[in-house]
Amino acid sequence: MIKIVIISILLSATLLLGSCKSDGQSPPTEGQTNLVPASSMQGVKPTDFDPPASAPKAPHVDGNRAFQYTKEIVDFGSRPIGSENHKKVENYILGKLKGVTVDEDAFQAQTAAGSFPMRNIIAKFPGKKDGIIVIGSHYDTNLPLPKNFVGANDGASTSGLLLELADQLKHWNRDGYSVWLVWFDGEEATVKWTAEDSLYGSKHLAQKWQQDGTARKVKAFILLDMIGDKDLDILRDGNSTPWLLDVIYHAAEKLGYQSHFFQEQSAIEDDHLPFAKLGIPVADVIDLNYGYNNVFHHSVEDTMDKLSPQSLQIVGDTVLETLRMLDTR
Repeated sequence: MIKIVIISILLSATLLLGSCKSDGQSPPTEGQTNLVPASSMQGVKPTDFDPPASAPKAPHVDGNRAFQYTKEIVDFGSRPIGSENHKKVENYILGKLKGVTVDEDAFQAQTAAGSFPMRNIIAKFPGKKDGIIVIGSHYDTNLPLPKNFVGANDGASTSGLLLELADQLKHWNRDGYSVWLVWFDGEEATVKWTAEDSLYGSKHLAQKWQQDGTARKVKAFILLDMIGDKDLDILRDGNSTPWLLDVIYHAAEKLGYQSHFFQEQSAIEDDHLPFAKLGIPVADVIDLNYGYNNVFHHSVEDTMDKLSPQSLQIVGDTVLETLRMLDTR
């Protein structure tokens, strides 16, 4: 999953290749958007997003519950596209979203390994302001990997955290933007990662939203990937929108979590890129330092014992605080 190019290392440690790969091209520049043009953010500081002291605080996620959701997804086993387990996980996610407005973006994808049915799941939580903030994750596992690859960190951790975010959003009386949670299908390569053989679900949904006008309403897109690692170290992604990353870091700083964010910088190819190409501000919140020398990534060792409820808590709380801050603009 994903591609990576190392741009620079902010600490002395060297980031080693994992699920992310690179085609050697320069990262895309920040595009224009009708709602948040790049020029409108010049000179704007992260502290400018701070809500007034009288504003209600953001809720905290339940890290243990997010961890339990992750475990329940992992218990289905490997879930590559076209498999029975994949369908079971789809139904599991939909079952947890009872009472929530849900759209299903189903389509037939022509992949390097043949034709497969895919389905993006979109849970919608309405807000009072005109605009949408999207938070996404992928839920499939890699088709070419062994059948005992369960992707605890790579797909399950973020899918579980999105379910916990849904639990919080159901009861959070917000005056801000609508929030849409998206479980992407087909993020992984079907044969070998290339620009063509990857990101099937996000490409399809980005195209759909461009055609129906939804893309113009998206204020920010936050992608979560591989954030359950006990040794949590979120990279600063060179393909993400700088001002949005700065807001996320400030949110983490306010919560005392800043030591887990942005100690290293890399350019990541992931499900945020199709939306960045539309000019939507994007941020990929991802930890690719998964085990020494990234040994656990895309390995049968990507199992629940490598994960921590605390890591899910840190990322989930930071995301909710980021939402509260974005609502001020």
